[in-house]
Amino acid sequence: MSQAAHHPSVTDVSAYMQDLGRRARVASRAIAANGDTAAKNAALHAIANDLDAKRNDLISANRKDLEAGAAKGLDTALLDRLELNSARIDDMIEGLRQVAALPDPIGEVFDLKFRPSGIQVGRMRVPLGVVGIIYESRPNVTADAAALCLKSGNATVLRGGSEAFHSNQAIAASIHRGLEAAGLPADVVQVVATTDRAAVDLMISMPESIDVIIPRGGKGLIERISSGARVPVIKHLHGVCHVYVDDEADPKKAFDVALNAKTQRYGTCNTMETLLLNDTVAEEFLAPLAAAYLEAGVELRGCEKCCRILGDQCSAATEADWDEEYLAPLLALRVVSDLDDAMDHIARHGSMHTESIVTENFSKARRFLREVDASSVMVNASTRFADGFEYGLGAEIGISTDKFHARGPVGLEGLTSVKFIVLGDGHVRQ
Repeated sequence: MSQAAHHPSVTDVSAYMQDLGRRARVASRAIAANGDTAAKNAALHAIANDLDAKRNDLISANRKDLEAGAAKGLDTALLDRLELNSARIDDMIEGLRQVAALPDPIGEVFDLKFRPSGIQVGRMRVPLGVVGIIYESRPNVTADAAALCLKSGNATVLRGGSEAFHSNQAIAASIHRGLEAAGLPADVVQVVATTDRAAVDLMISMPESIDVIIPRGGKGLIERISSGARVPVIKHLHGVCHVYVDDEADPKKAFDVALNAKTQRYGTCNTMETLLLNDTVAEEFLAPLAAAYLEAGVELRGCEKCCRILGDQCSAATEADWDEEYLAPLLALRVVSDLDDAMDHIARHGSMHTESIVTENFSKARRFLREVDASSVMVNASTRFADGFEYGLGAEIGISTDKFHARGPVGLEGLTSVKFIVLGDGHVRQ
């Protein structure tokens, strides 16, 4: 056994994870039987109230993680992802309340039709069962994931990054108190109480206990999980997102969108990493944009033409820069000849996450929407909108760039499946 199990009660990680999995399966059946909408909503509000009441405890636990992270040499972007402040606690609480306010998808019956035989055939929306979520850094994911899994009728097993261990355990305590206050079993949401990496390997190889795995983190984590999992995976590998400024773009819209898409927050998967500019407007747009980026502390790496326009404000980009998810104040700049050239670049270097065009030409916008292959495609809007909160989902588990089962921000509906239902009245097949 690995020696990284830090929780005093976890001495045998394999036995611990097997027990956790069994309890999650029992809890998934319990919430399917007893988790009506009122009980689930009551639990969500109780969790929100407990987080509000315990915010000093949360910040204190988070401080332990931040201090440990700084001592380990985590960079500024990672420490930002790790931090829990009062505003982010407010966001967690708001996310819980928004999820409570959303319609309950479970049990919805649709497409009910009579067949010539006399039977009725339709579909019913059902939970996935037990959802395992493996994530890094951001402790707010613990509350978001718990909320969405609970509202969609799933039990969940959450394994946060070791760097957020104390924060996640503090949030888990609030979740369990909220569940119990609403009369639901605490095992509906289980937060893995060990930092041993063996727990991850066990989670992804427990199809008898876990129905789907959702990894949320860096490319390395997601590749590792995808390659080793015996459980279906909903994922995206990384976010190499683009904004294309067309020759028919409104200058103010282009400036606002391009600046916000990069600088609103650096360490997120929907942050723009490459700005594409139409050749005919590159000089017009680059000077004011570059000044704004540099004022914000963003390092610029550009193609030959960008470097010529900007001089010593921009260093030469390498081929590797076009494929890089910086998650930092770094931005790649490239001049393209036209819309087709921009879409060719996106097809070669994008990650199918989020792509945006700034243009006043309706026909070009429609082409971009139709032809660009990504989970979110935007017109005249910042890529930073690509998350569940902004899409009206309340919160999100992550953003899926896979094309099967769920794509884009994964909210309540993405955590459900459907089954066929058949209604008869003694009908038999002839």
